[in-house]
Amino acid sequence: MRYRSTSRQAPLTSLRGAVLRGLAPDGGLYMPVEIARRSPEELEEFRRLPFTEVCFRTVRPFAGPEVPEEILWQVVSEAINFPVKLISLSPALHVLELFHGPTLAFKDFGARFMARLMGYFVRAETRGLTVLVATSGDTGSAVAHGFLGVPGIRVVILYPSKRISEAQEKQFTTLGENITALEVSGTFDDCQLLVKQAFSDVELNKRTFLTSANSINVGRLLPQMFYHVAAYRQLPVASVPLIVSVPSGNFGNLTAGIFAKRIGLPVTRFIASTNANDVVPEYLRTGEFCPRAAKPTLSNAMDVGSPNNFPRLLDLCRNRLEYVQREIWGHGATDEETLSAMKLVYERFGYIADPHTAVGVLGWEAYRREHPEPAQGLVLATAHPAKFGDVVARAIGVAPPLPERLAAYLQRSKLSQPISSKYEDFKQFLLAS
Repeated sequence: MRYRSTSRQAPLTSLRGAVLRGLAPDGGLYMPVEIARRSPEELEEFRRLPFTEVCFRTVRPFAGPEVPEEILWQVVSEAINFPVKLISLSPALHVLELFHGPTLAFKDFGARFMARLMGYFVRAETRGLTVLVATSGDTGSAVAHGFLGVPGIRVVILYPSKRISEAQEKQFTTLGENITALEVSGTFDDCQLLVKQAFSDVELNKRTFLTSANSINVGRLLPQMFYHVAAYRQLPVASVPLIVSVPSGNFGNLTAGIFAKRIGLPVTRFIASTNANDVVPEYLRTGEFCPRAAKPTLSNAMDVGSPNNFPRLLDLCRNRLEYVQREIWGHGATDEETLSAMKLVYERFGYIADPHTAVGVLGWEAYRREHPEPAQGLVLATAHPAKFGDVVARAIGVAPPLPERLAAYLQRSKLSQPISSKYEDFKQFLLAS
């Protein structure tokens, strides 16, 4: 399998080249040259096979011969060793719980897979690899735990000071070893910009071996197809159209969903469910893409004003607005609406949703009001509600039970280093360390 840039000005590369480079030399994002469609018979077989086998078969064509099958099997089986649970709140509304991994968030899928794949790719490297990642919440902990102790790789995580929950922060700022956390005086978009500037800095890249663990890295994007397949395996067979509501920030989650649709999964439409940072829903309404500074919200992991994966969405839809609108419908929610949705879901179904999942429910409800024809909705539940205990308690009156592994991190001391949002300060840190 070869990979090309969305900007189409860079040479084709292998999966190894795409994963280790992260961002293409022309500033574009790597995409597979082709996405092979699976036969209906093979997809139906997916419903009967063990989940590990399904994940392996899903990603194998994207790896090609450069990753031996026994290595790919090892990567998949070690990375995806936790369940995906489908909860049916009603015949028309299902929730897919993606938070049963080590850090209680959906990003465990991508981070754990990518860490093991990257470890295989750098096994013969003589110089150490530095993985840069900007996080608005759950990415940091997933990447930190995925790469913790991996030989030859150090991880530098940038996060916006005082803009993520304590539970999220403690999960990646307390580890030490090969994990360094930088507490940036600024927003998530500032963190993301620092990472992009580092990759485009010719001098820095001559002196250090850098790659990314954000969803700009195709190695993190490919395994996010796994849980879309997991939903297909668990949903009842029905002729009712399936609408998937995806809580969205950087849009890697939704991009992976369209990848899954391209291989043949029967999804009628995706909903780009955002909070007040609704640049993509606005684009779907107006045809104008206008990135702007991110606003802080209760669903902080989606506080992104300039989504990284937007070029991939356009690429998948031939850069034509009408094709994007055919695939995706958008909705933005306020904090007040999010709290109301959390309360309503709890009162109606007895289900505790975190604020990001609630935004997904709001997206589905808004879509259903505008499209009353028969359909079943699937909302991706992206994080355990205990990671946002204060918000949950504010919404429903009680805090969710705290899992033991999360409670243990809250007792640890923070090891992060403060840093400004100036690129020169970040560059000097990378060179000095």
